[in-house]
Amino acid sequence: MGKKMNYFFDSYALIEIFKGSINYSKYQDVVTVTTYFNLYEAYYSLKNKGTDTGIDDFFNIIRAFCINLKFDWIKEATNFRLKHKKNNLSYVDCLGYVIAKDLNIKFLTGDNQFKDLENVEFVK
Repeated sequence: MGKKMNYFFDSYALIEIFKGSINYSKYQDVVTVTTYFNLYEAYYSLKNKGTDTGIDDFFNIIRAFCINLKFDWIKEATNFRLKHKKNNLSYVDCLGYVIAKDLNIKFLTGDNQFKDLENVEFVK
């Protein structure tokens, strides 16, 4: 049996997995990496849209995949966001992107602002 791929799930990817998006179904059995910041952003977005059913159970499962932050990632994410300032990227997404690159795993997102960047697996 082959080795499972690792992916950094940004907030967009977490929301799509929660919603059961067919385009994200192939990522349900991969090794997931994310942060509490991405959980917060996704949880807020879903709650803001009135989602209640199953949300707490889903996020209790996903929180097991949250990693601790390295201080250097904060500096790198800041520099990355400044470099791409015209794209108005979120702080959380910049941090996730930097983490994915550092861990040598793909940044999984459907966020158009990341579509053409290296190390991104873009899925709408």
